[in-house]
Amino acid sequence: MQIDFCYIESPLGKLIAGADHSGICFLEFVDGADLTIEELKLRFKAHSFEFHFNVSNLLNQLILELNAYFSGLRKSFTVPLSFYGTDFQKKVWNELLKIPFGTTSSYQQQAIRLGNLAAIRAVAHANGTNKLAILVPCHRVIGSDGNLTGYAGGLWRKKFLLELEQSNSKQLALFSS
Repeated sequence: MQIDFCYIESPLGKLIAGADHSGICFLEFVDGADLTIEELKLRFKAHSFEFHFNVSNLLNQLILELNAYFSGLRKSFTVPLSFYGTDFQKKVWNELLKIPFGTTSSYQQQAIRLGNLAAIRAVAHANGTNKLAILVPCHRVIGSDGNLTGYAGGLWRKKFLLELEQSNSKQLALFSS
């Protein structure tokens, strides 16, 4: 299977995006040096993929949608997603997709919605393994006390994304009324 990759500039720094034949499968912030093909293989824990730096149609759609999101013109994404993970991780990530734009949830609430309150730590861990920053909005998950908690891209990015969405949620509501 082939995965196409490209780098995308954003207000929060550089992102690396990947797409397989069915959807976007990778979107992470890049701090420091660009990732190599070998590092990408390690992230996917599979050496059967062919990795190419190429802006496919799916990656082009992602770039357009991210630009609209950061400009305040989009609050959801239509680009197809492709998940690589365990069944439990996929359940958690699908639950993240249900958190409305401009709102937050807690790990506890997420575990309850998944039907297993005792799975709070497992839910938090699955959130941390999400390879689709912004698109699968793990940034919308905060602590039960309302405080910002871990985010692979850094808490400053999480804060920025939440503020962007809360601000744009109000603006988009005005346009639709």
